[in-house]
Amino acid sequence: MATTGVATRPSPPGGGGPAAGLYSGGPGPIERGIKVVLFLAALFSVLITVGILISLLIPNITFFSNVSLSEFLFGTEWTAAFGEKYSWDKAWGVLPLVVGTLVATFIALLFAVPLGLGSAVLLSEYASPRVRKTVKPMLEILAGVPTVVYGFLALTIITPILKTFLPIEGIYNQFSAGMVMGFMIVPTVASLSEDAMSAVPLGLRQGSYALGANRMKTTLRVVFPAALSGIVAAIVLGIARAVGETMILAIAAGNEAKLTLNPFEGAQTMTGYIAQIASGDAPQGSPVYYSLFAVGALLFVMTLVINLISIRLVRRYRQVY
Repeated sequence: MATTGVATRPSPPGGGGPAAGLYSGGPGPIERGIKVVLFLAALFSVLITVGILISLLIPNITFFSNVSLSEFLFGTEWTAAFGEKYSWDKAWGVLPLVVGTLVATFIALLFAVPLGLGSAVLLSEYASPRVRKTVKPMLEILAGVPTVVYGFLALTIITPILKTFLPIEGIYNQFSAGMVMGFMIVPTVASLSEDAMSAVPLGLRQGSYALGANRMKTTLRVVFPAALSGIVAAIVLGIARAVGETMILAIAAGNEAKLTLNPFEGAQTMTGYIAQIASGDAPQGSPVYYSLFAVGALLFVMTLVINLISIRLVRRYRQVY
């Protein structure tokens, strides 16, 4: 019989043809072990979330059996930390704390988004590999600095400097706290945005250059829209990071629960209130103690909503190449 001269792959032991060896064997012990570890990690995350919900549920039942939900959400005065700790006869409107949190977060984003996106564009599109390997780790070091250091930086250095040309009275204000918090979340926005922009295929850039676009137009009109889902995710993650920040706001923003939109005044935030009361000032079983869990539950819901918005935006603008 004549041979064709084409080499064929030998059949595996037991027959079944050349392709049988690709599908006959199941996952090995290493693969099964990895699957078990990943499943346990996911299960542990779910259990932690369930544990948080349970720990918040019982104290909140006690709190809202004495305080109406409408008063809590829409009240404009918060006097929980004043007077007798065992008295329910106080103002429980959480709106001043929520507004303080949102004002500080907005100020942080004013600094973090331009600086973070600018750093991402520089590292992804303009920096040489050597510069990128040097600058990116240095930028990410900022994420490892303890937040209490940022808080004292805002209180002792940034605020006195800002008082020379801004109408800031006193030592506590939301502007300096938000400004330093923005610097803190720059690495988050910059690193994730740079990863998203670096993942854009080189062919899109080359096609733009072939049509006569320069590097700036290519970055703004091709790379940036193509990486929009990752950039949006980075910004929303930065928002969640700012909303949950504690020490910077507790140290530099003040501890007066005041409903104000003026960033140059001091105001207490939700995390600042939790840090203040949880430091030992609230006897267990007192109304102030239960208010910690009510504020914590609202903060949990706000963070959950931010994450859901992030997932929706990423799915809407995601592009697969």
